[in-house]
Amino acid sequence: MFIAGGLFCLPLIGLAQLRDGINQPDHDDKQFHFGINVGFNGSHFSFTHHPLFRQQDSVMVVESLNSTGINLAWLVNMNINEHFDIRTFPLDLTFTEKAFQYRLTYPDKPGGEDSNTIKKVSSISLTLPLQIKFSSDRIGNFKVYMLAGGKIEYDLAASSGDLNAQSLIKLKKLDYGVQGGLGFHFYFPFFVLTPEIKVDWGLSNLHSRDPNLKFSNVIDKIYSRMISFSLTVE
Repeated sequence: MFIAGGLFCLPLIGLAQLRDGINQPDHDDKQFHFGINVGFNGSHFSFTHHPLFRQQDSVMVVESLNSTGINLAWLVNMNINEHFDIRTFPLDLTFTEKAFQYRLTYPDKPGGEDSNTIKKVSSISLTLPLQIKFSSDRIGNFKVYMLAGGKIEYDLAASSGDLNAQSLIKLKKLDYGVQGGLGFHFYFPFFVLTPEIKVDWGLSNLHSRDPNLKFSNVIDKIYSRMISFSLTVE
């Protein structure tokens, strides 16, 4: 509610500033811009069942649960011309904790299982994106833009090599995917504030399937999905 209210008020702030004059009129003429980015994300796994899922009777249902996390990044933006920029985040950390929920026919009660058992997968990802940004004309102290690009992502907490991870879904460390988003620049006297909504669509199968693990062997492929809201200060 507070975020929605803030986004509603930002255009009003921009219009109010327009009456007072243009802030930082030469900002967009600079070749490079730098900024600090902080955000929240919602993520989940898109997955497919392995044929074994229909052949066994211990795991009846598998579901991917939505989860939330935070993003911290450093922005580098290079101006190409009046409407196009190339940007990246040399330091981009994403913290999430995705989860699968299983409905078990024969739960291992002494092992801490229940009929509905949740297995969490923590992730600390270092991402290197490369994006093209298309901006509208500046209207006073306001501008809107769209972006598209790709990313390479390395998960520092992935468990594919953990030989003792009997209760985990093992994931590979390296991922890649595509990104798209929408953002708004608000020009203030001493900084530019940019709220942005972005979608990340993973293209690499992250699952390091282990046929000996009952929580892993019923799943075939796993892909990452994320939507994030962030604020950048330049």
